[in-house]
Amino acid sequence: MNIRGSICALATPFAADGALDLDAFGRLLDYQLAGGTEALVVAGSTGEAHMLEHDEFERLLAFAVERVAGRVPVLAGTGEAGTAKTVALTRRARELGADAALVVVPYYVRPTQEGMRRHFLEVAEHGGLPVVLYNVPARTASDLLPATVAALREHPAIVGIKEARGDAERIQAVAELARPGFVYLSGDDGSAGQAMLAGAAGTISVVANLVPKAFRALCDAATGGDEAATARSRAALEPLLKALDCAPNPIAVKAGLPLLGLGSAVPRLPLVELSDAAARARLREALATLASLAEAA
Repeated sequence: MNIRGSICALATPFAADGALDLDAFGRLLDYQLAGGTEALVVAGSTGEAHMLEHDEFERLLAFAVERVAGRVPVLAGTGEAGTAKTVALTRRARELGADAALVVVPYYVRPTQEGMRRHFLEVAEHGGLPVVLYNVPARTASDLLPATVAALREHPAIVGIKEARGDAERIQAVAELARPGFVYLSGDDGSAGQAMLAGAAGTISVVANLVPKAFRALCDAATGGDEAATARSRAALEPLLKALDCAPNPIAVKAGLPLLGLGSAVPRLPLVELSDAAARARLREALATLASLAEAA
């Protein structure tokens, strides 16, 4: 299993009645594969994991595994606030065919570094899947420190980290932890190019939902060490990244789905649809500009 490069944190489309829209999800999966996405995350934070019922999680993951058919790795978001629940969901993801588990730092409960260390070791020991740690302090209110990551990477089932802090100091500290069998993946689209030039093996991306080819180009340039090509790709993506920054994820990225025929813009409560007309216009314009650039290339 090779988890690297351009990885999409998939949005979850819902139908008008609020049910899962698996037809739209299938189109989104096909769009990603055609666009060169190299791995997929199902039921992460972009996928509104905590708004999914247990049976919906199972249906979504099973559908993705069958549709992808082994062409790229499928990671399941299995992180819960409690360790026992995380282990149980990780085991179920294994049964449904996931290749690895993306496990977020326990949210809301604010564990200590020792608590986080023991939590992730329990999941690695008993979950049955390779584990990619996921640190996103803005959502969890806890920060998995590099020293704790250094200890956790010694476990053979802990195969990487998605680090969503995009400051230069953290990028460098986590990049130094990468080695064979343990990958550093950026979890922040805005600093992804910088992180990959510093040694990240890839990026788990939100914007890739809408522009997989353009984001794959950024990843190829940056992981290949081409600073000039990285800068060009980053500049092309900049208007879309700014447009997506108008509301908490995944509100804005879901507003882009219907523009591409990939599903409804409506998230589940307590998230609400993007209502700012100016923000929606900026999103449409940014997508149109990237499409024009792709046609001219």
